[in-house]
Amino acid sequence: MKHLDQLETPVAVIDLDQMMTNIQRFQEYCDAHHIANRPHIKTHKSPEIAWLQLNAGAVGITCQKLGEAEVMIAAGIRDVFIPYNLVGDARLERLSALLPRATLSVTADSAAVIHGLAQAARRAGVPLTVLVEFESGGARCGVQTPAEAAELARLIAACDELRFGGLMTYPTSPQSTAFVRAVRDILTPAGIEFARVSGGSTRGMWQAHEYPEVTEHRAGMYVFGDRYTITNGAMTRETCSFSVITTVVSRPTADRGVIDGGSKTFSSDLLGLSGHGLVLEYPEAHFSGMSEEHGIIDFSACARRPVVGDRLTIIPNHCCPVVNLFDELVGHRAGVVDVVWPVAARGAIR
Repeated sequence: MKHLDQLETPVAVIDLDQMMTNIQRFQEYCDAHHIANRPHIKTHKSPEIAWLQLNAGAVGITCQKLGEAEVMIAAGIRDVFIPYNLVGDARLERLSALLPRATLSVTADSAAVIHGLAQAARRAGVPLTVLVEFESGGARCGVQTPAEAAELARLIAACDELRFGGLMTYPTSPQSTAFVRAVRDILTPAGIEFARVSGGSTRGMWQAHEYPEVTEHRAGMYVFGDRYTITNGAMTRETCSFSVITTVVSRPTADRGVIDGGSKTFSSDLLGLSGHGLVLEYPEAHFSGMSEEHGIIDFSACARRPVVGDRLTIIPNHCCPVVNLFDELVGHRAGVVDVVWPVAARGAIR
């Protein structure tokens, strides 16, 4: 079998043993705190990895887009949550086609979205579970007040085609607990109950138990890790299982090196960090810039420097969009290639 040194670069690789350790460790955490683990597959976009998470104990998966759900359901996965406002006739027709094939749940933060979901469920002849999304400090989607959430919950509960499934937010924050309790206080006298409260983020995954109202957690990057999760303390360099191997193709100056991976290999996401990734062999180096096919690395702070032809292992800032740039992921054990998985949901942006 091939060794990683024999692969053409740039190549996205996974340390399979470390990835499995990451999967098992977070599952054990969720089990210990009686939190349902519903991992977000937008990180890896791979049915094979999703099945590893499910077999470890996850209750289902989270897909950010309908296209991801279509790929995962085609691979036999039957419990799928799509925490995304599905808007437009084309999307709703696709949702209708999926409803008989899997147990789906979705979110909404407006009456307009709810009415569309009801039409999709009516067309399929299958009830659809809908959670109300609320904002808990992330300044993204979501209703702003408990009163708004309760109003949408009543609307969902009044639709024969829909089932009110609970509440959802991202990221879970200290505001979440008070918000959920306030919604319960409004709905309970009306006889509307809910058991599911879906929170999420990899950054806050080890604090999920601190929010007693949250019943399930959605984390994605925990399987791989990246520079962002290292920086915020959710993971360490040693627990990261994902990296990109590149080759030094030019050394035009004493301090500057050029690698064969640019913006078509690495995401432009900075996430508040300086540079585009962590070079494991030269941790003091600064991945300072990119063109489409080249990455520029400043080695001025390094005691030693690479030469043309040397291979560099880079942990990117944000693993999710980097995975989406590759057709396949190479899994290895101790540097020996064990499996190659297609990124089956790559580009599933609709």
